[in-house]
Amino acid sequence: MSSSPTPGSADSLFQHRAYIAFWCARTASSFGFQMLSVAVGWQIYAMTGRAFDLGLIGLVQFFPSVLLALLAGHLADQFDRRRIVLIGQIVEWIAIVLLATLTLLHAINEVGILLLIFTISTAKAFESPSMQSMVPALVPPSLLPRAMAVNGSAMQAAMIMGPALGGFLYVAGPGVVYSVSAVLYLIAATMVAQLHYEQAPPKREPATLKTLFAGVHFIRERKDVLGVISLDLFAVLLGGATALLPIFAKDVLHTGPWGLGLLRAAPAVGALLMSFWLARHSMERRVGMTMFACVAGFGVATLVFALSKVIWLSLVALFALGAFDMVSMVIRGSLVQLDTPDAMRGRVSAVNAIFINTSNQLGEFESGMLAAWLGAVGSAVVGGIGTLVVVGLWMMMFPTLRRRQRLHVEPVPDEASSQTI
Repeated sequence: MSSSPTPGSADSLFQHRAYIAFWCARTASSFGFQMLSVAVGWQIYAMTGRAFDLGLIGLVQFFPSVLLALLAGHLADQFDRRRIVLIGQIVEWIAIVLLATLTLLHAINEVGILLLIFTISTAKAFESPSMQSMVPALVPPSLLPRAMAVNGSAMQAAMIMGPALGGFLYVAGPGVVYSVSAVLYLIAATMVAQLHYEQAPPKREPATLKTLFAGVHFIRERKDVLGVISLDLFAVLLGGATALLPIFAKDVLHTGPWGLGLLRAAPAVGALLMSFWLARHSMERRVGMTMFACVAGFGVATLVFALSKVIWLSLVALFALGAFDMVSMVIRGSLVQLDTPDAMRGRVSAVNAIFINTSNQLGEFESGMLAAWLGAVGSAVVGGIGTLVVVGLWMMMFPTLRRRQRLHVEPVPDEASSQTI
């Protein structure tokens, strides 16, 4: 990775007005969603007092994101992506407005909240592959890694500040949080509606099992793409120590809620600061080894966190964990987008989203199960060592990925995609 910025690199990215509009829309909707998530959890728990109901919130979000992903990817490659994103955000905005109105009128119950969250999650499931596939058309290939890093900074900022802002506004009631969230979604939809986005006329094909699973076939045939996606899957599955933070805070580090808050924030802060650095520095060489080194760093940071007995070292480890993950995430995301022809980006993004969503959920489950058998420290140690083992195996299994020098190589011809459909 180059240690010096390219002259004018920061300005050149934001000279693309379409990208600025896209970034503003995504930032606004991300903040709105983070605020919404906090308010929904508080409101349902205040209504029922049952922890089980908090799990239902995750369930109604998880099923649409996985079950509809392949269909959403197919639609992203068949129709105008900007229009799909716009329709999705309008549906989400309507659901949030209903949530705000019914809450302010005291006419909402748990079932109504869950149904509206399910509606929002369904719209997001269709929106996500299209939104991810739009970025390569908004900036030149050489600027895509920086665009991914800037996107990452917005997401991390939303994850850090969104819940805090939502919690602050919740003092005035959940209806106020939903109202502000609705305003943010309206801003996002307005920006998308005005976005100038050019997409090659898609080749319309009916949705069949062959076209729906074309993304899976494409990934299997492209070794570098398969390598980065599967590496992310297994690294997240094994490195889910953050799911055990309440146990570490209470039983290992002997701190209170304030300490837990710091522990939760540390990875996001590390990722946010690293995304700022990546937005100004180019990755010019040895990107394959850089990615493997950062995933290995993620595993080492997990081990340090697992064995730490003092909160300052745990915070440093989690900070490093977030920073390493951001570098590998930018490389992985850029490589997948650049190695995929535009006609296939929706379906490949959908498959990638399934892997990410599944690995996040299963990673937390795996960490919890191991913690029940080995204790929290043992579970995190196994996860850190497992991540390092996976890195070693993947370096042997995907030698072209290990030797890869640059993110941007000769583009894959669109004809290649037709051979996989």
